[in-house]
Amino acid sequence: MSSKIYVGNLPYSVTDSSLKDNFAAFGSVSSAKVMMDRETGNSKGFGFVEMASAEVAQAAITALHGMTVDGRSIVVSLARPREEGGGSGGYSAVGYSVSKRSDVGYGTGGHGGGRY
Repeated sequence: MSSKIYVGNLPYSVTDSSLKDNFAAFGSVSSAKVMMDRETGNSKGFGFVEMASAEVAQAAITALHGMTVDGRSIVVSLARPREEGGGSGGYSAVGYSVSKRSDVGYGTGGHGGGRY
């Protein structure tokens, strides 16, 4: 089973291949990806590395966490799974809903929807 590792506080000069090379010293690397900004194409300063097993992933985390790369102390830890949802807005899986307040107006509001 592969293990995904989060690597944070990366210098903007780090590329996918250099990230992969740094972790390859500890074992087989399935993938290495530095996250990039969609609009500018610049690094966001963090990435993910997927390693072949939990044992080699833990060895890499232990050895590389806190290491200085181009003057920056990098953060290396097991990646947490993505949380569902997140975003902002009033739409959910149930649908868009407006709060039903009995103390205000007729209907669900709109222009001038208060009591007279």
